[in-house]
Parts: sequence; C-alpha cells; structure tokens
Amino acid sequence: MASDKIELQRIFDRTDGHCHICWKKLCFNNYGDFGSRGCWEVEHSIARANGGTCHGNNKYAACISCNRSKGTNSSRLARLLNGRTRAPLSRSKKEKIRKDNTVGGSFLGGLAGAFLGPGGILLGAILGGVIGNSIKPEAK
Repeated sequence: MASDKIELQRIFDRTDGHCHICWKKLCFNNYGDFGSRGCWEVEHSIARANGGTCHGNNKYAACISCNRSKGTNSSRLARLLNGRTRAPLSRSKKEKIRKDNTVGGSFLGGLAGAFLGPGGILLGAILGGVIGNSIKPEAK
C-alpha cells in the first residue's frame, strides 16, 4: 500500500500537481474522489486499449473529467483541444529553468551595464538577475 502511495505521489509531482491535459490544479488527497475539488486519476498518455503500457513514463495525473473525456484519443489531441501543446513541468524543472534565467539575466545585465563602468556592471547584473528570475517557466 505504501508503494502505491509513493507511485501516486511521483505521478502527481511529475506535473507539479496539475492535470496534464487542461493544467487545472489538482488535490493529491482527492485521488479518485469524483465530485471533489481537484479530484484526479492516473491517466495513460497512450491508452492501454491502444497498446500503451503501465510504465511510469506513460502515466500522468489528470482531472477525472479530462481523463474520462479523452477516452482512447491521444494526449496530444486532448491537450490541443484545451489550448495546450505539452504537459505542465514538474516543480524541479521549473526551478532549474528559473535558476538558469536568473544566471543568464545577471550575465547579460552585467554585460549591458559594462558601458557604465564597475557600478553599471553590478547594477546591470542585479537588475538582469531579478528580471531573469521573474520570467515564468511555464508556457503553452
């Protein structure tokens, strides 16, 4: 039973607790609790009926309504119908992108500030880092 909960947590965390189809926020404790706010199920990206496996890379968290309306269609089609092109990023991937944006912004800001001397480099690096950090890693 504990390993089931660990696997559910891993699937849930894979999309940072969002439906991989419509990106709605889900509630971990409402797994399989139809009608509850943020209720969700494990969804197979490639439906088992179409030869999809039960391997971890084929399992995603999906709100119950998205999972059941998707049926045996592809996840790509289901996401497109919801205006999305991919699954949400995990929290760790978002943090890495944000860190990379901060470092890159600091570097570019410092480079741009070099025209104003040492103080400009420092100010440019700080402003570039703040701007880089503020860029949201999620997109459609």
